[in-house]
Amino acid sequence: MGSFFRNQDTRSRSTKDSTSCLPWIEKYRPKSLNNISAQEETLITLNHFKDSLPHMLFYGPPGTGKTSTILALARELFGSELMKSRVLELNASHERGISVIRERVKNYARSCIVGDSDRNKCPGFKIIILDEADSLTKDAQEALRRIIEKYSELTRFCLICNQVSCIIPALKSRCTLFRFKSIGTENMRNRLSYICEQEGINYYSEALDELIKDSQGDLRKAITWLNNASKLHKNDRVTVDTIKETVGIVPDDIINDLIESAASKSYDKIQETVSNVIASGYFGKQIIEQVFFQVLQDLRFSENHKCNIGESIGIVDKRLVDGGSEFFQVLSLLCKISENMN
Repeated sequence: MGSFFRNQDTRSRSTKDSTSCLPWIEKYRPKSLNNISAQEETLITLNHFKDSLPHMLFYGPPGTGKTSTILALARELFGSELMKSRVLELNASHERGISVIRERVKNYARSCIVGDSDRNKCPGFKIIILDEADSLTKDAQEALRRIIEKYSELTRFCLICNQVSCIIPALKSRCTLFRFKSIGTENMRNRLSYICEQEGINYYSEALDELIKDSQGDLRKAITWLNNASKLHKNDRVTVDTIKETVGIVPDDIINDLIESAASKSYDKIQETVSNVIASGYFGKQIIEQVFFQVLQDLRFSENHKCNIGESIGIVDKRLVDGGSEFFQVLSLLCKISENMN
């Protein structure tokens, strides 16, 4: 008997240890639909459709619970164990070609359901989850459309994307669309406060405000940043400065230095300042975003000048996404700002 309790205690500690090692975005991922935040209309519809689930298309900003929702729904339909054989989850941004759709997806979609002891207790279909479906090529989407038509009795599809405009009309017409909205301030605060309470994290309320503001409705991003910030304050309170450092916010004095270098009209001064800022390790995208917000508030720029700078920022941002040099793109933007400064 003593051996039995020791084994039970060992298994309990092992489970707890394995959970504590998980990143918080996985550790606190909702396990049921009731735990999903801020998507009430979507949840009501999904609960209504449980017995006759359609093909689904989840779209909306990142970090709003799209993947968590379909995984929670699948867990409620099949149970944790049966999910392993009934759910196929693929990241379409990594496996985006037509060959993956024709081979892996098609083979799974047409496979029969056999050997399930609880078959009568759960729906008689499988679910294929295609995350980041807006990354699928057009040919892959066309192939997927035909597979959805042919194997809908055996398999339901859930496509997840940020940009619904990238999904071809033929696919959208075969799915029920669910729009996920950004997580509101109050819902984010409740979730982050709950995590802090569970993890024993002390924090200033202003730090939580900063975290919510910087994450812009992306709860996944906020939880990841909180996880990182907590490592720096195991025995102290998490501060606003810690959050800013974790997020990568550029200090106001550095942004002011960049603007003033542009005001000097000296290319050498601009180049030197940009070089120092980039060498400090700040992200180019973050720099141009904060510089633009500063420009919008600066009375030295007319409305037309602000429009010109905004257009330049769009070009610079595209170049950064395409892999352009952060130094040259920030330098290019500061030179444009210099040209448009009174």
